[in-house]
Amino acid sequence: MWHTYNLLQVGDSLRASTIRKVQTESATGSVGSNRVRTTLTICVETIDFDSQACQLRVKGINIQENQYVKMGGYHTIELELNRKFTLAKKQWDSVVLERIEQACDPAFSADVAAVVMQEGLAHICLVTPSMTLLRAKIETNIPRKRKGNCSQHEKSLEKFYEQVMQGIIRHINFDVVKVILVASPGFVREQFCEFLFLRAVKQEIKILLENRGKFLQVHSSSGHKYSLTEVLCDPAVTARLADTKVGSCVYVIHNLWKVCCSVST
Repeated sequence: MWHTYNLLQVGDSLRASTIRKVQTESATGSVGSNRVRTTLTICVETIDFDSQACQLRVKGINIQENQYVKMGGYHTIELELNRKFTLAKKQWDSVVLERIEQACDPAFSADVAAVVMQEGLAHICLVTPSMTLLRAKIETNIPRKRKGNCSQHEKSLEKFYEQVMQGIIRHINFDVVKVILVASPGFVREQFCEFLFLRAVKQEIKILLENRGKFLQVHSSSGHKYSLTEVLCDPAVTARLADTKVGSCVYVIHNLWKVCCSVST
């Protein structure tokens, strides 16, 4: 609805289903009123966005014949989630078209990616200024190391790392993403990145080798998705994200994190 609010402009043509109060006169001459559903096309004059109700109220004059509203008559159309509408403009410029592409694909504006992981668990996320999009969750059982025999553990761990690598290739658009955070407790992130680039060299995976400089290893308390909030408050991360779309939001997140920590202590 926020994207729709930004798409609408005075002078646009908006067509949608709406409710109209209509006066009726019976054969005896008595006058009453009924609410009827009809489809109207109006020329937009005023736009009001109610963020609490997630509703748009668009007022304008009727520009197509309708049995309930005369030509030139005023009406207010309320747009809500999951209610279809048709918007026509005299000109669709590049800014508006980019807004539509962004609305249809939230990942379009995600120039930060994150892999939050621990042994046997990884979350691959895209981070936008307004939300975190979970693109893949990889979970597998890693057998514990046994004294004198670590082969099963190492094989399972390698298979897990391979799945995470494939998830990164599949779900991260390297043409858009500027920074890829790899976060974990312990040494998991170092071990994974070593595996990732050794495998990239061995298999000649150019997309990983060409974007190696975008990977940033940081500490997290776990491999669960909620640890990403903690990661974004790391000073090293804050500095690296300065030139990204998410960077402007990190300062706010950092302050909220400090407030939460001070309250808990």
